[in-house]
Amino acid sequence: MIEIDNVSKKYQTIPVLKNVNATISQGGVTAIIGPNGAGKSTLLSIISRLLLADEGQVKIQNMDVVNTPSDKLATYLSVLRQENRFTSRLTVFELVGFGRYPYSKGRLNQDDLAHIHRALEFLNLTEYKDRFLDELSGGQRQRAYVAMVLCQDTDYVLLDEPLNNLDMKHAVAMMKQLRRAADELGKTIVIVIHDINFASVYSDYILAMKDGQLVYQGSPKKIMNSAILEEIFDTPVKIENIHNQNIAIYY
Repeated sequence: MIEIDNVSKKYQTIPVLKNVNATISQGGVTAIIGPNGAGKSTLLSIISRLLLADEGQVKIQNMDVVNTPSDKLATYLSVLRQENRFTSRLTVFELVGFGRYPYSKGRLNQDDLAHIHRALEFLNLTEYKDRFLDELSGGQRQRAYVAMVLCQDTDYVLLDEPLNNLDMKHAVAMMKQLRRAADELGKTIVIVIHDINFASVYSDYILAMKDGQLVYQGSPKKIMNSAILEEIFDTPVKIENIHNQNIAIYY
């Protein structure tokens, strides 16, 4: 499990996380929701050690993420940032292959190649494997980045806005693939996501943040409540039950 204990963070003098406490159970999909500036991406970055907390501690499988050697942590946890800085002259195959670096150290063996091909197939990217990144649409590149993370084959997969640049069709396909990764591959998926209806339909647990604090947490059935969502997002929200799913109506 992931244990978040009293985590706080400031940028200069501005607090962006305030005493966040949560436990993310192993397995399934956990969605982190909230308005812009709520601290969602900062929390995900601290969990993955891309940022250091000013106070508090994060443990994964009882390992303190700050003190665990990078090579060891990379075999337990993989992360997709919002901003990715890879050269456009990489092919999709080469990009996805970077996910094997904690194991291969740049020398791919047959097992690594099998993982690469599996990740390409999982994200329906096999036909694009020899294309350069700058020859892809934004949505195709986003799928390639997620394939790279899944290729790392860690128990914990952290994704910051994995639906960026995806149209409706591919956003649905992405969430279905992440759901499959949790259900069929046994991954623990943690996603920062803006679309609360995707969080409702595809996640098992929701962490709801506002102003740097974790204000609500629980099942989608608990969080998809008009009063709770209106408090979080400061906008009118109506909940409709459609095909046994709680869907938020807001416009």
